Amino acid sequence: MTLSSPELDERTDLRARYDVPWTTVVWDDPVNLMSYVTYVFQSYFGFSHDRADHLMRQVHVDGRAIVASGAREAMERHVEAMHGFGLQATVERAPGADA
Repeated sequence: MTLSSPELDERTDLRARYDVPWTTVVWDDPVNLMSYVTYVFQSYFGFSHDRADHLMRQVHVDGRAIVASGAREAMERHVEAMHGFGLQATVERAPGADA
């Protein structure tokens, strides 16, 4: 039995939607110092001090910041790492991604 092109394309589209549009979100908490959050962003993600400070301030002011995006498995690893540093983090679909 041979698969037609439309069926193959549909399966590829579903796989692409599952793999790509995910983010790591870090949430504000009353425990960690702002300098520590900046340090974590620099040491784990390799962000410059300015970028890490900007994201930390976004966490502090907005209550959350998207710190990474990509495949779901990679975002889950980032969340685990953030938990290891004592930060609250979750995996979410990227803004505008189809559910």
